[in-house]
Amino acid sequence: MTEIIEAIKRSAIKISKAIVDEEFGYEGSVNSSGEEQLKLDVLSDKIIEEELSTASSVKAIASEEKSEETLIHENGKYLVAYDPLDGSSLVDVNLSVGSIFGIYENGWSGKNLVASAYVVYGPRVELVVATIKAERFILRNGKFEFLQELQLLQKGKLNAPGATQKYWYPHHKALVESLFAEGYRLRYSGGMVPDLHQILVKGGGLFSYPGTKDKPRGKLRKLFEVFPFANIYEKAGGRAINDAGERLLDLSCSELHETTPCFFGSHYEIKKVREYYAKSKTA
Repeated sequence: MTEIIEAIKRSAIKISKAIVDEEFGYEGSVNSSGEEQLKLDVLSDKIIEEELSTASSVKAIASEEKSEETLIHENGKYLVAYDPLDGSSLVDVNLSVGSIFGIYENGWSGKNLVASAYVVYGPRVELVVATIKAERFILRNGKFEFLQELQLLQKGKLNAPGATQKYWYPHHKALVESLFAEGYRLRYSGGMVPDLHQILVKGGGLFSYPGTKDKPRGKLRKLFEVFPFANIYEKAGGRAINDAGERLLDLSCSELHETTPCFFGSHYEIKKVREYYAKSKTA
C-alpha cells in the first residue's frame, strides 16, 4: 500500500507542474464517457499510469479516461481506479481541480475498497489519504507534509448542490431549499474535488449529486469518484449514501463506468436527505 501512496504523491507533483506549464487546449479525442478530452486530461492519465506501473503491488488499473482496465502486474494485490484530472474544464478559468484514487482488493465494488485518496491542485497542492483515518497533507518544498486528521462535525454550514436544477425532482429541490432556509451557504464550483474538500476542511455540510429527470442514475462514477470519496467521508466521521438511503460502500458495480446518485455530508445533513427522499416515496 505504501508504494501506491508514494506513486500517487509523485504523480501529484508532476501533474501540478503540468497544470502550470502545459497547454490546456483540447486534444481532439473523447474519453470513455463521450466527453471531449483536454490535453491535460491525457497527460495526467499518462503520468499516473506510469507512476502506478512502478508499484509491484498493483495488479491492474482503471482510468476514468479509458473504457477498459489495464493489467499491470499479474501477481499484484491491488486494483487502482482513478480520475486523473477531475474538473479539468475549470483549469482555463484558474479554479481548483483534482485527482481521485480508489484502491481495491479482490474486485471492483464498494465493499472491496481498502483505501482512497485525492489531490487538490489550487493555490496550494494538498493530498488527503484515507486508510484507517482521513489525513490531510500539504506539498512544501517538493515533499508532502502531514497537516491534520480530518474530522467532520455532526452538523455543517455548507451546501454544494450538483446537477442541472432544471432537471431536479421536486423533493430534491425542497431538500436543497430547506438547507438554505436554515442558513447554509452555497459553495459550489463545479469541481467535485474542491467542493468536497471544502466541506471536509470546514467541518461539514452537504454535497449532493442526485438522480435527475435527464440522468436518473446520476452522473458521478462509482469506482472513480463516488466510492473513494465515500470512504474518505466515513473515515472523517461523516456519511455517504445514495438516493435510496443505502450506504454507498455497500453497493456493487457491474460496469466499470457505472454511475449512481450520491450524497456526502455530516450526520445531520444525511439524516435530512433520508427524510426528504423517504417523503417522496410516500407522496
